[in-house]
Amino acid sequence: MLEPASNRRLLIVDPCDDCHRLLPGLRSVGWDVHSCTLSSALEHPCDVGLLRLQASHLQPPDAVKDLISRSNTEWIAVLSAEELRAQNVGDFVCEWFFDFHTLPFDVSRVQVTLGRAFGMARLRGKGNVHVDETEHELLGDSRPIRELRKLLSKLAPTESPVLIRGESGTGKELVARTLHRQSQRRDKPFVPINCGAIPEHLIQSELFGHEKGAFTGAHQRKIGRIEVANGGTLFLDEIGDLPLELQANLLRFLQEKHIERVGGSQPIAVDVRVLAATHVDLEKAIDSGRFREDLYYRLNVLQVVTAPLRDRHGDLSMLASHFSHFYSLETGRRPRSFSEEALAAMGKHDWPGNVRELANRVRRGLVLAEGRQIEAQDLGLHSQQNFEASMGTLEDYKHRAERQALCDVLNRHSDNLSIAAKVLGVSRPTFYRLLHKHQIR
Repeated sequence: MLEPASNRRLLIVDPCDDCHRLLPGLRSVGWDVHSCTLSSALEHPCDVGLLRLQASHLQPPDAVKDLISRSNTEWIAVLSAEELRAQNVGDFVCEWFFDFHTLPFDVSRVQVTLGRAFGMARLRGKGNVHVDETEHELLGDSRPIRELRKLLSKLAPTESPVLIRGESGTGKELVARTLHRQSQRRDKPFVPINCGAIPEHLIQSELFGHEKGAFTGAHQRKIGRIEVANGGTLFLDEIGDLPLELQANLLRFLQEKHIERVGGSQPIAVDVRVLAATHVDLEKAIDSGRFREDLYYRLNVLQVVTAPLRDRHGDLSMLASHFSHFYSLETGRRPRSFSEEALAAMGKHDWPGNVRELANRVRRGLVLAEGRQIEAQDLGLHSQQNFEASMGTLEDYKHRAERQALCDVLNRHSDNLSIAAKVLGVSRPTFYRLLHKHQIR
């Protein structure tokens, strides 16, 4: 049975006479066909696109790349055999298009190709989650990320300091930016400073600023980061790396709400909300004398803990797809999906570098992928990992197998938990109980 015409939308871009002659036959088999110019193609949503590719489109090809990247569908190139033989055209078509047809058309072959492209577009659409990034920078639908978004919505409107804790690569700065964006200070500056990345002898000047002539090389007045953030939010990343002397100065600022520039004598009132982040155990740092306890309690009024990626298996597919689209603009390659083997390998990986590691592996995969999908080896992961697990009780093996089954099914069906439960052969309530047991969502 044919799909209803309204569900099989075909857009022909920059059509030629041969393209126009196709229209009656395509409409007779259920396609809702429209045509337009390349410049207006993004204004016409479609399921499949047919582009009459010409030399002018490739000099340069940015408009074609932009259309294919942003339209979220499958495109078929139409060109003459001579045009296809031109330098680099074949490589460009293979990289960016689902398929191609040379003129004159073989009508039956065109109809088969359009059907395959429509099916692929449907599959691609089911895996895509459209996110308004200005509203939801923290991507994911796992339980840890949902709880994090809920917590941030409560903390953001307050003026209290927040300490953000979590492993490296878990998005602590992203959390800080979300808190700022949802606060009353959103229209004022957000000023981040990495306390571990600035040489120790420069941190005081960087934070508090200095007056002209305050020390050798101070040829003019410098406004410090704290003062720049006046009215907004100051984010102190890796606060555990701040030297003890600077910890005392920061504590004084938090208590008195004013600073003095290095070499200055006049107090300067500054109104900022302070957010701090750390991946180290500050309690242990206090015990060893490397962090001030009084500063810790000033910063740790409210606390946020970011979850490692290994506890967010249900978000892997969504995050990987997001990075594929994001880095395709940088690499100049079409966004790619991931093979079943790649998704399975991602599910088995422990992700010690967390979301940052995932982003870097997807970035690498886009560059190395030779097919239409990113494979496990493109990500630097093993498609079949033969781990020699340490011996344990039978119950240990059952527990690991149960958790792995949950992670694998969530990688494929995180958007529909009813289907996920059905795949595992359990009821939906049992599925939820297992997710809670293993703390996956």
